[in-house]
Amino acid sequence: MFAWPSVRTIEPARQGEPGIGAVVYQNDRYPDAVFKWIVGECRARGLVLSGVLQYPAFEGADQDCDVVLEDIASGHRTRLFEDRGKGARGCRLDTAALLEAAMEIERSFDDTPSLLVLNKFGKVEAEGGGMCGVMAKALERGIPVVIGVPARNLKSWRNFADGFSTELPEDTDRIADWLARLGLGAAWRGAPGAMPWTAIREGGG
Repeated sequence: MFAWPSVRTIEPARQGEPGIGAVVYQNDRYPDAVFKWIVGECRARGLVLSGVLQYPAFEGADQDCDVVLEDIASGHRTRLFEDRGKGARGCRLDTAALLEAAMEIERSFDDTPSLLVLNKFGKVEAEGGGMCGVMAKALERGIPVVIGVPARNLKSWRNFADGFSTELPEDTDRIADWLARLGLGAAWRGAPGAMPWTAIREGGG
């Protein structure tokens, strides 16, 4: 379980810029394309990443319940919610599966990633669990974090992140600018055909 007070002792990943980017989105409208764009652009520039992307468990799945997480480093997929059978209402989080996903992310920190990508600050994180500990360990290692935050959890997020968060819209230009300010372009700047983050447009690269 994450110890809430310790977050205030963590230093930002880069001097002068908060080490966490929170992509704030409307409830029930998960910005799937934005997070895939972040991962794709970083990979195109040779950056090592840790974290997870969110995918529906099957076609037509409920985006709140029928979700799998794909580990960015290994490609391993973990289903987050228990299968309660046809016609069942509500969600039941598989806490063991979430712990497994978190442990796999932490193991990938040994590869010295440039960025930790997390799908969502959800209900369990708002209560101090889930991926909170992973975020804390990333910041302790100087790894910046980008995470989705639904509007319903924004108040809890602000309590968690304190002054270490930059709130970002679902806008790739703004996100690109934040990534550039972190200095993440250093790995590809000067490469043939490379573009600065601020010149990137959604769907381009």
